[in-house]
Amino acid sequence: MPNQPKPIYRRVLLKLSGEALMGAQDYGLDPAVVERIAAEIKAVRDLGIQVCVVIGGGNIFRGISGAAEGMDRTSADYMGMLATVINSLAMQNALERIGAQTRVQSAIPMQSVSEPYIRRRAIRHMEKGRVVIFAAGTGNPFFTTDTAAALRASEMDCEVLLKGTKVDGVYSADPQTNPDAERYERLNYLEVLSRDLRVMDAAAISLARENDIPIIVFSIHKAGAFVDVMSGGGLFTVISAGGQR
Repeated sequence: MPNQPKPIYRRVLLKLSGEALMGAQDYGLDPAVVERIAAEIKAVRDLGIQVCVVIGGGNIFRGISGAAEGMDRTSADYMGMLATVINSLAMQNALERIGAQTRVQSAIPMQSVSEPYIRRRAIRHMEKGRVVIFAAGTGNPFFTTDTAAALRASEMDCEVLLKGTKVDGVYSADPQTNPDAERYERLNYLEVLSRDLRVMDAAAISLARENDIPIIVFSIHKAGAFVDVMSGGGLFTVISAGGQR
């Protein structure tokens, strides 16, 4: 297509929260939202960019909340991992319905519904144009799916990790409750940690910093934002070694 934007990345990882799939619901999955996000992922893949995805499970079960209610933290975290598998299978179904070949690889072996996580196989899938969804976090309790995203981005040699959120970047405070919140265009990893901006947990930020993987924070709720960011446009915040400018 003559007007198709030129991609600026070769391979990227998209991190989605489970809550991003809820839409206006209080719980679970909104099929329309899942289908819209799937279409955006396919559009980025159609640009020639290799795409892998990590999805949280907070729309179904959040381990740390279960622990707060008195449940054993390890058991609660494993339940949260299973929730991410449900979300991953839903996204796989939506992607394949629109013609995007997709593979789910789970850190917890579930051979009836997914492949086991194998790094070289995941890379080969992406080289063949398939979307790879990494489910079940790292496979270990006490680690969030944000940390899993930073880990998989490092293992897959991704050029950037994208965090799809409710807002179009990182703010000094919640812009939905504080109209005076300042939006940052660029931050460095240490600024995010020292200011406790809570974009991702500290382990994820530190892992991205150690492996020099920039993090782009953008709004997944804005239609077309993923493609815009992957083409160098749109609104977003970049977290990297460079910092503010």
